Amino acid sequence: MAPSTPPQICMTLSALAATAATPRPSGEARDQQTWRVAAGISQQLSALWLATKASWQLAWIALGPDDDNMAYIARSIDGSNQFAVVARGTVGNITDILEDLDVGTVVPFTASGSPTPVAVAKGAMTAFTQVATMVSIPRPPGDVLGVAVPEEAFAYQGATLARALADLVQAAPATPRPTVYVTGHSLGGSIATMLAPYLYTQAQSWTNVPQFALETFAAPTAGLQSFATYVNGLPFSNNHYVNAWDAVPLAWDNLEEVKQDKWYPSPGPAGNITVHHLFDVLNGLPKGNVYVQPGVRQQLPSDGSYSTYDPALTNSTVADFMGQVTYQHANNTYLGLLKTSLLSPSGPMVSSVSPSFGKSGSTVLIEGSGFAPGSLLDFGPIPCRDFTIPPGGTSITATVPDGVGIADVRVTNVLGTSPVVPLGQFAYDGPAPLLVTGINPTSGRAV
Repeated sequence: MAPSTPPQICMTLSALAATAATPRPSGEARDQQTWRVAAGISQQLSALWLATKASWQLAWIALGPDDDNMAYIARSIDGSNQFAVVARGTVGNITDILEDLDVGTVVPFTASGSPTPVAVAKGAMTAFTQVATMVSIPRPPGDVLGVAVPEEAFAYQGATLARALADLVQAAPATPRPTVYVTGHSLGGSIATMLAPYLYTQAQSWTNVPQFALETFAAPTAGLQSFATYVNGLPFSNNHYVNAWDAVPLAWDNLEEVKQDKWYPSPGPAGNITVHHLFDVLNGLPKGNVYVQPGVRQQLPSDGSYSTYDPALTNSTVADFMGQVTYQHANNTYLGLLKTSLLSPSGPMVSSVSPSFGKSGSTVLIEGSGFAPGSLLDFGPIPCRDFTIPPGGTSITATVPDGVGIADVRVTNVLGTSPVVPLGQFAYDGPAPLLVTGINPTSGRAV
């Protein structure tokens, strides 16, 4: 088996940052969600088939107070003396990601270590500040939803990212020289471009000074020319990986390019006037600020061919165009372009609820996939306490909890929460939910 490359490892670690990013529908405390995220990341790091090849271990993790940012540190356990600082950033739809950075206002990035002023977006600075000041929490007793989490992941209780990284590196061997990768996908990549100079500056006072490498994927731009010039001048490698057909990395310097009549080559989808208007609005958000991405741009695929796309999203509609934008930006799309193993589905899936209507206390059969021991079940915002999961993980027999109206039935485990699906609903007191399963034909003229 060929060894994984640093980009394959870093993109895999960045993709794992999205694990269990959505809180449980019936609610959970921030500590509970942090433990669940930690358990999910730890479970996936033990997988031999991923680029990380079970040779990395979770060493520190923290979640923002509003679940808008998360970061973790992983360390190699194969003797290579490597560490990875991974930023998640905001999880949401593509428009939310693009708008999340307040790019109309720029502020000084005083934590960069630059002797001269450098400017970054106000939104990027807000995200960086939260990640840099988040602290780890105590370890819960026992396993988390049936998954063991390394004691070390919560060893630095109350420590910030920089403090935990310093302690980890200081305790590491001096030979081979420690390497710290700073990485992230999407908004996490944007935050990583700010974390790298900040942590590099901090590390110069450590007794065991590591070498740094910045590897970002699909990142929108965080700062102006002054920021890019400073980061590019630091003595560490800096690669910015971009899918040639991903619109997000074009923010905030070239979103106008997406307005071409055929931004996506045949078979499309083609953008319509609504799509063009949306990108006009997004392109105006910088308000004249000229953003510049630091690092060496690494195009995926290298020849720029439009060979990777979702064939189900090729119609000239807003839904198909934005759906293709989402597909081109996705973690697994980048992993595929880097020719490494994809992540498994991010969580359980509900495919049906039978019967789909009835009263509280009735018994239903929930079918789907990814139902593991320790999974949690919700009917809308109401937790279900009485259910069993037979071996195989494809069904759940549950006693319906008290409720009213039409409830989305969703299952949560350490990898995430099942999405809302039309066939995964239960109607209290009936009738059965009305479902539209398809439209044929999908286009035509008004009559």
